[in-house]
Amino acid sequence: MSYGQGGPPSQWDPWKPNSQQPWSSGATDPAPDWAALAEASETRNKRRRLFLIGGGALATIAVGTAVAMAVVSANDGDEADNRPTSSLPASGDLPSASTDPSFAPTSAPPPLDPKEFVSSKDKDTAPNGPDILFPGTQLTMGSAVYKKAAKADTTSCVTAAQGTLPKVLTANGCTRFMRVTYVKDGVAATVGVAVFDTEAQALKAKADADKKSIVKALAGDGVKAFCNAAICRSTTNSYGRYAYFTLTGFTDGKDVTTKDTQVFTTGDDLAEFAFQQIRRRGETQASAAANQ
Repeated sequence: MSYGQGGPPSQWDPWKPNSQQPWSSGATDPAPDWAALAEASETRNKRRRLFLIGGGALATIAVGTAVAMAVVSANDGDEADNRPTSSLPASGDLPSASTDPSFAPTSAPPPLDPKEFVSSKDKDTAPNGPDILFPGTQLTMGSAVYKKAAKADTTSCVTAAQGTLPKVLTANGCTRFMRVTYVKDGVAATVGVAVFDTEAQALKAKADADKKSIVKALAGDGVKAFCNAAICRSTTNSYGRYAYFTLTGFTDGKDVTTKDTQVFTTGDDLAEFAFQQIRRRGETQASAAANQ
């Protein structure tokens, strides 16, 4: 079939410039092909929708990028806030408050030493005496209970001592000597406390004492004389301005041997109690001074 010069009639492409629109063949006044026009319009609408969808996706990516950049910028600000002090501005560049608070020093004073209050007569001013140092009518140490018997108090220290102890007490300036006797199961013990003006004097008296420096046993209040001729066990010690001594033996006059553990236990209990009472005296006075 021949189409004349130029070949077959060109197809109309709505997207191609200068393309020929098809018209009904043989018509003198050609009418548009409405079906073709409708198809072309539908094609254009589809392409437009694809374009809008693609553009929206690109916009979403752009917004996501902007948000990510904003988050990174915010994180950069947090890192700056957490930088070490050396990277912060100098103190001269920082704003100062209108009023700077000031605080007085609040360091706590050192605790008072209880021993200081029983180491010199200037601080050791609380009332004293045999009934204060050794109160009550009996003494309980562990499971042992000792009955309190005679008591004595004198400023003539030599009258409460025997052997070489009177000389030791005089040489070191003893000013007072208190004694109390306790008894349990046929064993009697006298505890004596010598008072000096200073701790140094008490320490010197303790050092000067020997095996013959003995407190005089105190009888009375139901306890017969003991340790006058028999062998007894004695101890010597000191704490603060006090030197304390014990003498323990049998009430029937029997000699003490190393096998008589009851005698040793009794003497040790009374020496321990004397130490506790002197130390407690210091603690009481230290507490009172701290609360003033």
